[in-house]
Amino acid sequence: MREFDRSKLSVPPGEISRREFTLGSLATLASLSLPSSSLAQVTGPYVKGDRPVITDGVQVGIGAHSTFVVWARSDRPSQMSVEWSTSPSFAKSSVVQGGSARASADLTAKTVLTNLPPDRQIFYRVVFEDRALKNSRSAPVLGTFKTPPVTKQDITLVWSGDTAGQGFGINPDFGGMRLYKVMQSHQPDLFVHSGDLIYADNPIEREKRLADGTVWRNITTEAKSKVAETLDEFRGNYRYNLLDENVRAFNASVAQIMQWDDHETLNNWDPYKVIDDPRYTEKRCSVLSARARQALLEYTPILPGTEKEHTIYSRLSYGPSLDLFRLDARSYRGANSTNTQERESAETAYLGPGQVAWLKAELLSSKATWKIILHDMPIGLIIPDGQTNFEGSSQSDGAPKGRELEVAGILRFIKEHKIRNVVWLTADVHYAAAHYYDPRKAQFSDFEPFWEFVAGPINSGTFGPNKLDNTFGPQLKFQSVLLGQTQAESPLAGKQYFGKIFLDKGEESLRVSLHNLANEEIYSVRLKPDRAV
Repeated sequence: MREFDRSKLSVPPGEISRREFTLGSLATLASLSLPSSSLAQVTGPYVKGDRPVITDGVQVGIGAHSTFVVWARSDRPSQMSVEWSTSPSFAKSSVVQGGSARASADLTAKTVLTNLPPDRQIFYRVVFEDRALKNSRSAPVLGTFKTPPVTKQDITLVWSGDTAGQGFGINPDFGGMRLYKVMQSHQPDLFVHSGDLIYADNPIEREKRLADGTVWRNITTEAKSKVAETLDEFRGNYRYNLLDENVRAFNASVAQIMQWDDHETLNNWDPYKVIDDPRYTEKRCSVLSARARQALLEYTPILPGTEKEHTIYSRLSYGPSLDLFRLDARSYRGANSTNTQERESAETAYLGPGQVAWLKAELLSSKATWKIILHDMPIGLIIPDGQTNFEGSSQSDGAPKGRELEVAGILRFIKEHKIRNVVWLTADVHYAAAHYYDPRKAQFSDFEPFWEFVAGPINSGTFGPNKLDNTFGPQLKFQSVLLGQTQAESPLAGKQYFGKIFLDKGEESLRVSLHNLANEEIYSVRLKPDRAV
């Protein structure tokens, strides 16, 4: 393995821009810290006397109260530390001791950074040390992110979802997972992955023949050769995505907010489902999802809540203009059903009573100009689960029923308490769309108008469009897929999508745009804040 060249950091402060650092140095330095022969697949055995190796790059997630969570993985039991500075030369740096890489967590570790200066670009480098040996510090891996402002500032956020689905993995001939590189070119302050971080139920084969005879070629690994059932197989799905150089470079350049949806476990799962699929020896979704959740928390920079059950849902603030509310629509739902119940009960739970109460309280206390709700699934699109059941909240036109009753309660609360400037972001359906929910055209009208924006996939098959349910009056303003796509269309078609939000510090307007793999803007709208009291 090549040694890390410290001279690459020997530059005076101010002589290297954020763009040069993120688009040039990070990709180069990340590759220097990874064995070229196996990249992120270093899992041991390792040679005694060797220094630790950081196997999968670095990631950083935003936590509550302006904290940041730095993630990395070692090839052996070792101690993580993070050195950070406001200068790419690491002048006047600070070192924070982090967690230990332990076999029980698949050698992943996290370090929490607090009390960082606001509105600054932070440069950090991660090192693991095997304290049982001399000269046992790993070569560092670098990353950078932007801290929230304390005054009104311009903010750029990008979001998308759905990575490595339908058998479309890392194709070297295609340039890997290219949408990550496109998103990185926008130099976002924040990235939201809206779910389906992995496709644990979609094996990756060496070749996938498409309908037109074209062959899509994949890098393959043992963990992706079958559906994930064991904890190690779920872990291997995350390691697979981290093989991609676009993903690693992107992860090292921006703070992230990650959600989980269904494919982190398997398609359309709920906690009560027993699956009928010959590929699985373990049929209970309750067991599979527990393993999937552990892998999720090990392999992402999510800092679970302090409640007894370590909640994933959380409020994440990014300055005075922006609060984000990350939801978890998987853990607390009732079983997927016909979704036609007339009254709320355990059967109709979607977010669940505890999370709904939390969301209402957090929205009510938020002083941010914009409140962005990060939902796993679109509100008004009908998403079936089999012939009679439904996966989301919608099922058909008409008054609220089933899970829609919970959604109606949230929307009514927002109106009653005059909570302004609420926007919803989501993914899940494998195309991009913009929906405007208009109470004047809804069957349930006790709410204020709002926008919902859909993006994705990042590197998966393209589907859609889904039918809109008129319960909450969604008006289709844009969709990227016009004709019914029932068979997964490959990324070769260029129909991979992400969304971008630019928050203008001047009048605090939001410019929301949707983009494709060619980095073409295919839709945009500007939203002005409602200042009414």
